[in-house]
Amino acid sequence: MRLANYNLRGLLAFLHDIAAVAAAWLLAFAFRFNLEVPDLFMQNMLQTALLVVPIYAVIFLQLGLYRGMWRYASLPDFERIILAIGLAAVLTPAALLLLRLALYLPRSVLVLHPILVILIMGGSRLAYRAWKERWLYGKARWLGEPVLVLGAGQAAVHLVKELSRGHEWRVVGLLDDDPAKHQRLVQDVRVLGPLDDLRHWAGRLSVKYAIVAMPSTSRAVLRHAVDLCTVAGVNVLTVPSFGDLVSGRVTVSQIRSVELDDLLGRDPVTLDNAGLHEWLDERVIMISGGGGSIGSELCRQIARYRPRLLVLFEHNEFALYRIEQEFSEAFPDTPIACMIGDVKNRARVEQVLRRYAPSVVFHAAAYKHVPLMEHGNSWEALQNNVIGTYTLARAALENAIDEFVLISTDKAVNPTNVMGASKRLAEMVCQALQQSSGTRFVMVRFGNVLGSAGSVIPRFREQIAKGGPITVTHPEVMRYFMSIPEASQLVLQAGLMGEGGEIFVLEMGEPIKIVDLANTLIRLSGFNDGDIDIIYTGLRPGEKLFEELLADDENTMPTPHPKLRIARARAIEMQWLAGLLAWLSDPKLYGDEQVKSDLAAWLPEYCDAPGINDNYTERRAGERAV
Repeated sequence: MRLANYNLRGLLAFLHDIAAVAAAWLLAFAFRFNLEVPDLFMQNMLQTALLVVPIYAVIFLQLGLYRGMWRYASLPDFERIILAIGLAAVLTPAALLLLRLALYLPRSVLVLHPILVILIMGGSRLAYRAWKERWLYGKARWLGEPVLVLGAGQAAVHLVKELSRGHEWRVVGLLDDDPAKHQRLVQDVRVLGPLDDLRHWAGRLSVKYAIVAMPSTSRAVLRHAVDLCTVAGVNVLTVPSFGDLVSGRVTVSQIRSVELDDLLGRDPVTLDNAGLHEWLDERVIMISGGGGSIGSELCRQIARYRPRLLVLFEHNEFALYRIEQEFSEAFPDTPIACMIGDVKNRARVEQVLRRYAPSVVFHAAAYKHVPLMEHGNSWEALQNNVIGTYTLARAALENAIDEFVLISTDKAVNPTNVMGASKRLAEMVCQALQQSSGTRFVMVRFGNVLGSAGSVIPRFREQIAKGGPITVTHPEVMRYFMSIPEASQLVLQAGLMGEGGEIFVLEMGEPIKIVDLANTLIRLSGFNDGDIDIIYTGLRPGEKLFEELLADDENTMPTPHPKLRIARARAIEMQWLAGLLAWLSDPKLYGDEQVKSDLAAWLPEYCDAPGINDNYTERRAGERAV
């Protein structure tokens, strides 16, 4: 039925155009003779029309004028019409001269005719589209939720146009800081004034929602827009980022809530795509912890470079199932192998490495929750994060894996908690193995990632959803943050650049106060400051007020990439590694106090003394004052 309807519409459009050609031919004669065509020319007009119309008909069909729909007639359609008519206008006099039918044919008719055909055919399509849009979409102007659009640039133009075709939103005005645009019309919607007038117009037009249509604007402008929406008491939405729009993955009409990444995000990461393609293309890549926050994003990023196979090694069955389902839908052309296993299980690790022989291993599997690892789980944290790293790294070495990339953390720097100490020991394990290895061991150290499992962001959102209060450990506690995609992209870049033994430190920008993060989330949730209480619970065991990216005895060297530096760390002896492994291989289950006491011997920079956070706070406060 649908095909029949399509054929019928195409036939009707073809008949219309043929009639337009014939009518234009008659009108050209009529205009030439002021609507009184002499009998001598009348006969010639009718005879030549029998030749002109078929010429146009054949050209229209050959150039595919009837593949499109009049409802969506656009500039490319008009370009095809002009091309077809121009070609026919050239062939018509040639055919008339060849058949000697041009004896009583005024030359002005040959000029007027194609112009009239263009006007009739183009005008009909334009009128039909205007009529359909008026009837199909015009009602949306009076239906749907009233909304203000912030911005009056190209993205806003497309957004208003797309929203006018639905019934969910009704754009009642635009706001833009460019005075030249004020009181101008965008798709029949007026630019009412600057962004600062949002509160006035929101009240006057009974608006509860505002859409920020400035995908390439700075974070500062976006934060200002969000603050204005908060003051005005309207919910704020935004369009996809400029990068997503350019890539074609999304359209401007796919509005969404403003996320924390939008406000705290940094400049896009510039990657050596050619180098990454050469490094990863048609290679087997293994990711331990492939179902976790960083591991799963690494899988997504690596999939862009067409690996021959992705091996996902994961201990959590549900996490592995979830990423498997995601890849079957989002990356159906990327082969994956989902392997359940524990990185501490040497036999299983060896089995997987021998079976798939990966070229590169990204080690993202780790216990990372600081307070949880402090009480009752400290020995397990060392077993998983240190012994697990050694087991996988040693197996990679023995199986001649080209490169092993360890995902580390800023908590490994001057650690005051077991989790941070375990990650620093993992770094040192890789440094020691590098001394007698053909495998390149590369470590990448970065801070918190927004929205990762166990981070403060999901917890804050849950607390806001319950009406509060939000719990923050200390009013001065600060952390470095970056987005999960940014962290994963820089891990890939560091892996590409690594020659073996380096600790790459990611440029984390300025640290952010956790209480400021909480206030931002409150505003993004549609509440004003003060609507949700914030209470301070005190620093938890092992927590610092400020994280560091370098230890006291470390400094950095620059790299060709502006967001990556290399930490100069002290050399690690194999004898030290042997002693550490002997301690960690002890079948005795150590208690927390014993673990923390022994850690200081293996890691001099580790300090778990009472009051460490207070002293640390005073030291950093003094540094900032200086």
